[in-house]
Amino acid sequence: MKPKKIPMRMCQGCTEMKPKRELIRVVKSPEGEISIDKTGKKSGRGAYVCDNIECLKKARKARRLEKEFSTRISDEIYDALEKEINNG
Repeated sequence: MKPKKIPMRMCQGCTEMKPKRELIRVVKSPEGEISIDKTGKKSGRGAYVCDNIECLKKARKARRLEKEFSTRISDEIYDALEKEINNG
């Protein structure tokens, strides 16, 4: 039996490829709303960040999520991500 393929995604902070399960997904819905996707099943464009405060800071500083979604990201989203990482 072939081993199950692990889906890999790139962290927007450290730009390393990691298993999708280890990352936090941020999604831009078809309506243009940005939110944190805990289930990984929301429809829309997804971007991933490691469960690590340093990666989030790097992604924020380089505006990688803004570039990924080509839209401005509010401080509330970054604050929610920070809470998610600290509580996770």
